[in-house]
Amino acid sequence: MNLWIVFVTGLTVGGLTCLAVQGGLLASVIATKEEEEVEKNINRRNTVSPTLAFLFTKLIAHTLLGFLLGLFGSSIAINQTAQIAMQFAAGLYMSAAALNLLNVHPIFRYTVLQPPRFLTRLIRNQSRSKDIFAPAFLGGLTIFIPCGTTLAMETLAIASGNAFLGALIMGVFVLGTTPLFFGVGFLTSVMGDNFRENFLRIAALAVIYLGLTSINGALVAAGSSFTIQSVIQDVLMQINPSLKKPQDYSQALSDIKVIDGIQIVDISVTSNGYSPTHLIVRKDQPVKLNLRSSGAYSCASAFRIPSLGVVKDLQPNGESSVMFTPVKSGQIVFNCSMGMYRGVIEVI
Repeated sequence: MNLWIVFVTGLTVGGLTCLAVQGGLLASVIATKEEEEVEKNINRRNTVSPTLAFLFTKLIAHTLLGFLLGLFGSSIAINQTAQIAMQFAAGLYMSAAALNLLNVHPIFRYTVLQPPRFLTRLIRNQSRSKDIFAPAFLGGLTIFIPCGTTLAMETLAIASGNAFLGALIMGVFVLGTTPLFFGVGFLTSVMGDNFRENFLRIAALAVIYLGLTSINGALVAAGSSFTIQSVIQDVLMQINPSLKKPQDYSQALSDIKVIDGIQIVDISVTSNGYSPTHLIVRKDQPVKLNLRSSGAYSCASAFRIPSLGVVKDLQPNGESSVMFTPVKSGQIVFNCSMGMYRGVIEVI
């Protein structure tokens, strides 16, 4: 498990999804603190203390949660199918949560996970409380207000099968979300309620994009023929019928390196995916894919060919190989375990 990737996930995707769901709480706390200072004729605005209290208890709560999830995961095993199903469900949840924030339709109130009513009332009251401990208490309660990427990290903590590793995963992830939460605290102080309202709208749109990306990644990882990429390809073919014409691959076929009757294809694997992403091979002739990793700390290190049942977990740096023999013409899709990076092998 590479904890640096967990941190980067919190810093980017995780920060946005958690802000969309939990950012309003922090903004409310800051706004309440500002009102209190105005009432006391205090001109200096202090957003650091409540923000630190909120984030510190959030870190402690999620670290403890990760410990418990890792402990639970030590008694179960999660296969690839279950991982894909969880990723798909997380994508649906993110999209539903975002649509709920945008007040698109009342039905999304029922599709989004909500804490029990007594906790909702408690959280609402605490967000309006002027008590010095209110920010800290709210930070701890965020474990009951899940965001899409947090659910994915919780799944990862369970899959680790280790209590201490589960605690590290959740703790490092929450640390990664910290800079964006500090930004919300500062901007709320400077710009007030207008920022809070506009922020939720912008964050909701970003989360919809992330949710659709997660759903599409799950479909790609499952080997589905219905993905965003396939839809775009079909649309382009409708717009430009010339794309449907058979292409001349004679030059590409002649360039294939063959050793002892085996087609040799090299693929570079980095944290940004695979290169090249479009390969040409001959039908009914063995193929050897040389997977050369260089700083592959993303899901690209989990190489998959769904249609062939190929599962290959790569080291961040090094070389591995995959052997198969294509028996029919067409396209063979390869991708990472989350479907975020993909490529196509064209069999001629």
